[in-house]
Amino acid sequence: MSTRPRALTRTLTRTRMLTRDQLKRLPKAELHCHLDGSVRPETLLELGREFGVPMPASTPEALAQHMWVQDARHLEDYLTRFDVTLAVMQRANALERVTYELLEDAHAEGIRYMEIRYAPVLNTRGGLTLDEAVEAPKRAMDLAAAEFGIKSGLIVCALRHLDPIVSFELARLAVAHVGRGVVGFDLAGGEAGHPATNHAAAFVHAKEHGLLCTCHAGEGAGADSVREAVHVCGAQRIGHATRLAEDPKLMDEVGERGIAIEACLTSNVQTHAAADYATHPVRTYLEHGLKVTLNTDNRLMSRTTLTDEYEHAVKALDLDADAVCAIARAGFENAFLPPDERAALLATFDAELATFRQSL
Repeated sequence: MSTRPRALTRTLTRTRMLTRDQLKRLPKAELHCHLDGSVRPETLLELGREFGVPMPASTPEALAQHMWVQDARHLEDYLTRFDVTLAVMQRANALERVTYELLEDAHAEGIRYMEIRYAPVLNTRGGLTLDEAVEAPKRAMDLAAAEFGIKSGLIVCALRHLDPIVSFELARLAVAHVGRGVVGFDLAGGEAGHPATNHAAAFVHAKEHGLLCTCHAGEGAGADSVREAVHVCGAQRIGHATRLAEDPKLMDEVGERGIAIEACLTSNVQTHAAADYATHPVRTYLEHGLKVTLNTDNRLMSRTTLTDEYEHAVKALDLDADAVCAIARAGFENAFLPPDERAALLATFDAELATFRQSL
C-alpha cells in the first residue's frame, strides 16, 4: 500500500493564513539543520578568543553580517563560510556549547524535536577522536532535554568530496552510536563532480545495521542526483531535492515510495537552486502529494530560523493554515526514530496541535 498522502489541492486552501506569532507558537520539528552552520555570532567570537582563532569581524553584528551568504554563485561558494565555524569547533567544550545553544534557540521558537547533522571527521583536527566528536554533542543534547524538554538526535554526515573509505568509516561510527545519540546517516557536500555512487558502500553498511538514511541531492546538481539518492543510496529522505521537479516521473516514484523532502527555502535561494521563494517547488511537491518538511539548513549562513522558513512558505507560496499544519506534522512523521518513539512524539504533537488550532 502506498504511503503517499492526498494531494494538497484536495484538502487544503480553505483555511486562513497564519501570522508570524502563530507560526512561532506552532509545535514544530526540524530534520535538516547543520551544526557547523548554526553557531551564534557571539559564540564564534568568544570561542575564537578562547582558542586564539582570529575572526573576520570583531563584533557580533559585523560577524553575523559577514557570515550571512549574500553573494554565492553556487553551492560551493556558500560552503566556504564553514571554514570559519569549523576553526573553533575542534574541542569537546566547543561542540557541547554550540549544540546546547542551538537546541536552546530551537526550543524558543516552538521546536519540539530536532535532528542535528554534521561531519565529525571535520571536528578532529585538534586531537578529538571520532567517538569524542559524537559524545560531546550528545552530552549537550541530554542537558537540553532535561532543561527544555526538547528531544533531539544526531545525523552523521559523510562528505562527497572525501575518499569513500572515509564515508565508510563514518557509517561505522554512526552505527556504533545508534541508541547513544545518533539517529541517521547522510551524504553532504558539493554535488558537482562527486556522485553519490562513489559512497554506496557506506549506505549499504548503514542500512544493513538498521540505520535510517538521508542524502543531500538535487541542490547543486539536477534530478539525476536525486535518482542516485533514491536508487543507489536507498534514502528514506532527501535533503533539498530542489531540482526533483525537473523529472515528473521521478517525482511520482518519490511519492509512491513515501520518501520525504527536507526543503530548505532560504538556502536554496542563496545557492540559486531556486530563483526565489515564489518559484521554489515546495508547493508543486505538496500538490503532487509528496511528504514535505521545512528546515533551516544553516541558521547562521542563511540568517534564518524555522519560524522564518514557515513565514516565507506562507507568504511566497500562499500556504494556508491546513497546509502549514500538514507540513509541521510531516516533520514528526518522518523523524528518524524507532516506531514507538515516533508514535509517542506524534501523539504529543497531535494533542498540542488540537490545542493550537482551538486558539486560532
